[in-house]
Amino acid sequence: MRPALDFNSLKVFVAVVEKESFVGASKALEMPTSNVSRCISQLEEKLHLQLIERSTRHMKLTAAGQLLYRRAKPLLEALEQTETELTLRQMQLKGPLRLCIPNEIGPALLGSVIADFACQYPDLEISCVTNLSGFESLRDDLDLAIIVTRGQMDDSDYIARHLVTIPCTVVAAPSVIQRYGTPTHIRQLEALPCITTVSALKGAPWQFVNARGGFDTVKVNGHYRVNSGEMAGRAAIAGVGFAILSQQACQPFISDGRLIEVAFEQAVAPLQLFAIYSGRRFLPAKTRALIDFIHGRLNAD
Repeated sequence: MRPALDFNSLKVFVAVVEKESFVGASKALEMPTSNVSRCISQLEEKLHLQLIERSTRHMKLTAAGQLLYRRAKPLLEALEQTETELTLRQMQLKGPLRLCIPNEIGPALLGSVIADFACQYPDLEISCVTNLSGFESLRDDLDLAIIVTRGQMDDSDYIARHLVTIPCTVVAAPSVIQRYGTPTHIRQLEALPCITTVSALKGAPWQFVNARGGFDTVKVNGHYRVNSGEMAGRAAIAGVGFAILSQQACQPFISDGRLIEVAFEQAVAPLQLFAIYSGRRFLPAKTRALIDFIHGRLNAD
């Protein structure tokens, strides 16, 4: 079987021909002259042909060398052009960009941000869906998924970039506090009526930050389950039970007395927003630009 030619050897050969010397080629390619000479010798050995006639004063292409140069030159130019086009395509902010954001909190938190990004880069074709599938979304031919988690995020093969931390607090209506009293320890929540999730945040137990910086979980008495922060807030105001809500979302109701904030020795684990994608090495510029844009806007706000 005839040994295949490699493009690196052909590149060195073409450089020697065009610079008319081994020294000139070594400068153009930024490699030692000895490496250039060795590469040409190895190429000749592979072909069992002499390509260049060498002397102490000059070099001259043989007939085989002339044929190889004529055929190799356009091949190398085509390869370099292809490489340039692929690089530009990777860098350009144009074409389809498909992402998924979580229900409710996604549109509220990211709706204006993504719209502003679309205005800034009109050549992008942005498709955005809303659901709670998180990691599963990336299996549906999406470029990016924004997920919301609380506590320790599950290990996965995907790359995750933290976008923003959302502080949370435990609240209840005055009628709930009057009926059950104010709990002072997180374990008391196991016996109190609480508003929890169906599948959002994987229906995980309530989590609180411990002294070691980790998380303690509490399997609260979740007799009312929803997948909506707004519904949880309305239920809390109505007196259904205790709820964990984002500090920002419930602050107006705390201020006007419709909700009472319940403080514990351990802080509520905050919500964390992450951008996840399947690979970092060849992440397209448009995807990276959107992640950077979201991160910058959320943290500026």
